[in-house]
Amino acid sequence: MIACLDPDRRTTALRDLPAWQLSKDGLTIHRTLRFGGFAAAFAFMTRVAFEAERRDHHPDWRNVYDRVEIALTTHDAGGLTERDIALARFIDDLVPPAAPAG
Repeated sequence: MIACLDPDRRTTALRDLPAWQLSKDGLTIHRTLRFGGFAAAFAFMTRVAFEAERRDHHPDWRNVYDRVEIALTTHDAGGLTERDIALARFIDDLVPPAAPAG
């Protein structure tokens, strides 16, 4: 089983992911993105979905028109792990410059 990040490692990892917010309980990171419309948001989600499936690590997310809300946690570990940090980095690499946090 993969281990949860200790507080020091979590803090260090999140410095490199400034668009992500840590939940109050420290178990989840989340981010909201806005796109040019539904098709752009859905295309982004599709790319993330294929990568998440390849990694066998799936986000909790919600889509309403041009907005995608993403939460990452490792349910099996009961909190935030390296798997979440890696998927957050992948997501950040996909985000076009015109997709600010919403």
